[in-house]
Amino acid sequence: MTLLSDKDATTLKELFKNMRDPVRLVFFSQTFACQYCKETKMILQEVADLSENITIEEYNLVTDAEAAKAYGIEMIPAIAVIGNKDYGIRFLGIPSGYEFTSLVEDIMDVSKGEAKLEKETLDFCANLDQDVDIKVFITPTCPYCPAAVRMAHTMAIASDHIRGAMVESIEFPQLANKYKVMGVPRIIINDDVAVEGAVPEALLVARIKQAVGLLSEDQVDALFEKEFGSA
Repeated sequence: MTLLSDKDATTLKELFKNMRDPVRLVFFSQTFACQYCKETKMILQEVADLSENITIEEYNLVTDAEAAKAYGIEMIPAIAVIGNKDYGIRFLGIPSGYEFTSLVEDIMDVSKGEAKLEKETLDFCANLDQDVDIKVFITPTCPYCPAAVRMAHTMAIASDHIRGAMVESIEFPQLANKYKVMGVPRIIINDDVAVEGAVPEALLVARIKQAVGLLSEDQVDALFEKEFGSA
């Protein structure tokens, strides 16, 4: 059984011809107690079959504990999208539904080492000297979630200090409860600052600045109020 239609496979095969450098999809799973590991591997395999520049590297979360620690993986299924270096791009949960597009676009960007962001954002990322962890909670049926995921992942490409992870809320309910996910996308920065919805790039940067102490919460709320009418 294949997940991609012939038309989609042909389209992706043509797209992947534009890749510059090889990309490894580092996949963590285990045989038991992982509801979507099998399906996630199927998705990755179908994608990898479309280009010789895409390979899968599979590890077991338990028996390959050192690899899991090296990639910062604590739950499965999980994917690290690796190019010439590890940009800190992670998928925690199956990249299905709308999030399949995020995976494809990440592969393309990582292969080229490109961060398609506004100049102001690129300048901020280039000068950032504090570590930033961005978790984007999603569901596969949310049409607004990929924009938030892609922004986090693209910022991870732009800065060695930023790590961006998609987190599938339904697969990890305990994590969703911990971060009070009532709707998606919900973005959590450094386990402290929360952002609701797929906000514009400049406002996500403002929340990151709040998380690292460069702006106060009141200052950022003022920016949000100016943009949306409320924080």
